[in-house]
Amino acid sequence: MKRIFTAEEKEWIFDAWKKGIGFCEIANAIDSKSGTIFTVLRDTGGIKPISRKPSPQHLTLAEREEIRADLSAKQSIRVIARSLNRNPSTISREIQRNRGRRYCKAVDANNRTKRMARRPKPYLLEQNSRLKKLVLEKLELNWSPEQISGWLRKTYQADESMQISAETIYKTLYFHVRSALHHKLVKHSRRSHSLRHSKQHSRKGERGTINIFNGISIRERPQEIQERCVLGHWEGDLVSGSNNTHLATLVDRKSRFTIILKLKGKDATSVNQVLVARSKNCQKSFANH
Repeated sequence: MKRIFTAEEKEWIFDAWKKGIGFCEIANAIDSKSGTIFTVLRDTGGIKPISRKPSPQHLTLAEREEIRADLSAKQSIRVIARSLNRNPSTISREIQRNRGRRYCKAVDANNRTKRMARRPKPYLLEQNSRLKKLVLEKLELNWSPEQISGWLRKTYQADESMQISAETIYKTLYFHVRSALHHKLVKHSRRSHSLRHSKQHSRKGERGTINIFNGISIRERPQEIQERCVLGHWEGDLVSGSNNTHLATLVDRKSRFTIILKLKGKDATSVNQVLVARSKNCQKSFANH
């Protein structure tokens, strides 16, 4: 069954990717697969979509349900508008857009509004064929979007219709839904990545460091753990060596007693299996004593 991510999870995936965290680490953190994470990022070329929030001027689902109830009670449009503190024309348009007084339903009206909000908008290069032709020619000459934008600004100073920002070119290249420029044209860019990296994106020092989704911050640990005054609180770490060898270390915060465990791999499953098995052995040993 295909995993469906919530809006919050998708936002977290993009933020983690921009920090340089790899697909596997992100997937392990939210119980998914690396290929699924890549698919989420690929659709927009790694560029985080703008989160859209409904305008406070738009009717909510709760308001639409009240409209449906008031229509069933034979209330007039002005009475409904007054009860919702809305303009009567707003209520009237809502009813007419959704099949009139008899058939207007709250859920159907709300779903229609969401569909209309998602309708594809015309993109700049789709509307301006002359500008598109020039941008395409320069990309095939291995010009960067920044160079193209700067050249257009100088060459066509008096013509605003021939201006385009570098960011718009990048988004047209990387967003798969924008067909004005085929995404395979990224091979002409300086770095022919299938996903666009931010300027801050770096894998240096980022491997193995990740914030667990919906996890508890280490800053929120109890004071007794912070002060190292009680036995039984462990700190874990992963050590990677040559020839794909890996170790897990567990250190008691008070006594500094250290346990070193050999791992088959550094993936979450391998680490988890070894730690769970060790914990069970420890519990048996304490029980026997």
